[in-house]
Amino acid sequence: MVKAVCFDLDGTLLPMDQEVFTKAYFGALAAKMAPHGYEPEALIRAVWSGTKAMVQNDGTKTNEEAFWADFARFYGEKGRGDHAVFDAFYRNEFDGVRASCGFDPQATMLVAAIRARGIPVILATNPIFPRVAQEARLRWAGLDPEDFAYITTYENSHYSKPNPAYFTEFLQRLGLDAADCLMVGNDAEEDLAAAKAGLSVYLLTDCLINRKETDFHAVPHGGFGPLLEAFGR
Repeated sequence: MVKAVCFDLDGTLLPMDQEVFTKAYFGALAAKMAPHGYEPEALIRAVWSGTKAMVQNDGTKTNEEAFWADFARFYGEKGRGDHAVFDAFYRNEFDGVRASCGFDPQATMLVAAIRARGIPVILATNPIFPRVAQEARLRWAGLDPEDFAYITTYENSHYSKPNPAYFTEFLQRLGLDAADCLMVGNDAEEDLAAAKAGLSVYLLTDCLINRKETDFHAVPHGGFGPLLEAFGR
């Protein structure tokens, strides 16, 4: 009996080509920050470096703290002082990046079917964005943030995928046993890491990411159909 279902977002609930999304995202961010003195290529390098700091976070700080500490290596106190400008970007201009993503009504149907059975739904998307950005992308997918019992963000997480501790942290916070939870995601490295934390995994292959050519065929995988059948009864 599954007691909670965890969903990845990008490429799972929200169909996308990761490269297309990233290009649109950085283009919009660079346009926003240029008037504030940020040269586009240098800014993108700094953001990638901060992202790496979050992925390598060892739990001693939140991902938000890890990002801004690293960002300050490039821009000092100016970088920290412009935190609010970045937040404004995610509340406003970021919505224009929506055009780089797709939409699949099966995602909203599946979340609704699971909730109708009284099973909590968790957004287990990599916590390298602030909550405002996570919620924005949920809305692009046709979902309401209020549908989710918990959303991992860079503010509330101390680890990132593919570190199994990422999953352990939020499950412990919610008082859930990993053995009772299902992870649904599209990344053969990041989402299959949930199995190392004790969760069951379903690998969604519609927008599959498999950088290391992992053999995932022993893991349940496919489209939304089998999940809709399982939870829609």
